[in-house]
Amino acid sequence: MDPNPSNFPILSYVMNRLPSLGTKHTAPTTPIASEFHSIHIDAHPQPPSKSSTDPSSSSSQTTIVDHMPHLTDPKVLAAMTRAISDVSQTRSVLKTLGDRPDHEAVDVSKARLAAVDSDLAKKLEELVLSPRPADVDRLQWRAHLAEREQECRESAEKEKQGYKAIVQLDELHSAYEKLLKDAEQRLVKIYESAEAGGVVEDDRVEEEGLTSDQVHEEVVGILQEASGTELDRVNLSGRRLRFLPEAFGRIRGLLMLDLSNNELQVIPDSIAGLEKLEELNLSSNLLETLPDSIGMLQNLKFLSACGNKLSALPDSICQCRSLVELDVSFNGITYLPTNIGFELVNLQKLSIQLNKIRSLPTSVCELRSLRYLDAHFNELRGLPLAFGRLTDLQILNLGSNFTDLTELPDTFGDLTNLKELDLSNNQIHALPDTFGRLDNLTKLNVDGNPLVLPPPDVVQQGVEAVKVFMAKRWLEILVEEERKSMLQVQEREETGWLTRSTSWLKDYVSGVSEYIGSPRTGRDPVLDQQL
Repeated sequence: MDPNPSNFPILSYVMNRLPSLGTKHTAPTTPIASEFHSIHIDAHPQPPSKSSTDPSSSSSQTTIVDHMPHLTDPKVLAAMTRAISDVSQTRSVLKTLGDRPDHEAVDVSKARLAAVDSDLAKKLEELVLSPRPADVDRLQWRAHLAEREQECRESAEKEKQGYKAIVQLDELHSAYEKLLKDAEQRLVKIYESAEAGGVVEDDRVEEEGLTSDQVHEEVVGILQEASGTELDRVNLSGRRLRFLPEAFGRIRGLLMLDLSNNELQVIPDSIAGLEKLEELNLSSNLLETLPDSIGMLQNLKFLSACGNKLSALPDSICQCRSLVELDVSFNGITYLPTNIGFELVNLQKLSIQLNKIRSLPTSVCELRSLRYLDAHFNELRGLPLAFGRLTDLQILNLGSNFTDLTELPDTFGDLTNLKELDLSNNQIHALPDTFGRLDNLTKLNVDGNPLVLPPPDVVQQGVEAVKVFMAKRWLEILVEEERKSMLQVQEREETGWLTRSTSWLKDYVSGVSEYIGSPRTGRDPVLDQQL
């Protein structure tokens, strides 16, 4: 847990030189630290670090001082001490929480979390589709469903707590490793400045977590302005920012924050403090994850995180129930949150193109407000069976899923408001029979598909010809089904008449047989009378 002197020589020296940094346990102050502090995990005692107990450590300290004599300068040490305050705090938190869990435990926890989410999604879907009893009022039924849904969610969340703790602890250790690398680089720059005879000063804005060459004067000015006025819009696009100050989370009145086209690798958890935020642009950065605290942005309507390095979205993003537009295109996302459709009821535009998504969760079919969906250049293998529930959908792009997308569900024809459809560069052989019901469709691209139905000559005539062809085919199917249905009814009627006739005949024959075959009784005395 302590920095390795071989990999982080200056950082190890500074932390060993100031033992209070390594031994003092302070209460966690950052949101993420507070979250981990509340998780009950057995803390394993840490063995003393080599840098502080091994006799050889003193010799290594002497060696580094021989090569870097300015390390003994009090001003240099003071500047370095301030520069690594975040390392000290994070290490204290980790010592409280315990060792990093092994890889197998993390994988098992992730698998269990996915299983719990999948089970929850199935239960919620069953609730949504469950029929209302005839003797139950509609409002009472809705209240009952809402209560059942809450119970399911609470049960799932309770089951997930332990697994979440393991995964989050692993993530914190991983973040700590990155923090050590950044801290070492900061210390190197401080030393180089001292060696060059420059003014030695803390290369970070105090308490803001930024190095001097990464802090733009405009950022400092914004934070100063926010302390005295009500800022509602901040545009820091294209400023080459590598860090975002925690203090941004204290600008309570902020409505719009544009951080696009920078070099941000992490968004601080303190962003949860932007309670009124409606627009957040994080596009074109170096983000690998979004903070779980993003779910606290209850008023967020527009979120763009396109052009980053995301592999997944946090489940908490589903709590941003005011979202109208979500753009996470141009990333490496492999799946969407399981409950995204159940939670984001106001979402109208979803852009997930140029990712690695193989399937859409079934809950996507509950995005009843969705009007625009772009999922081209993914690895989609199909659509959920209930996809036709997206009756407000107007623009749909499923192009360039190549060999993976081979068919569309039969409910596709229920998308009656669809205006533009791109199915190009897939492996679709036939459009669904219900395709002719898409009366409002004006733009259609099916290039690059081995289409057999409709035939190529019809496709070349344009979208209207395709609609007419498929509509006629659908009508023929309905007529044929009606004919078959009538034949079945007629056969049942004929079979019924024959059955009734046969039954009557059997009864008649049985009666006659009984009469004929019955034993003769004694002679009738009346007939035997002589005239």
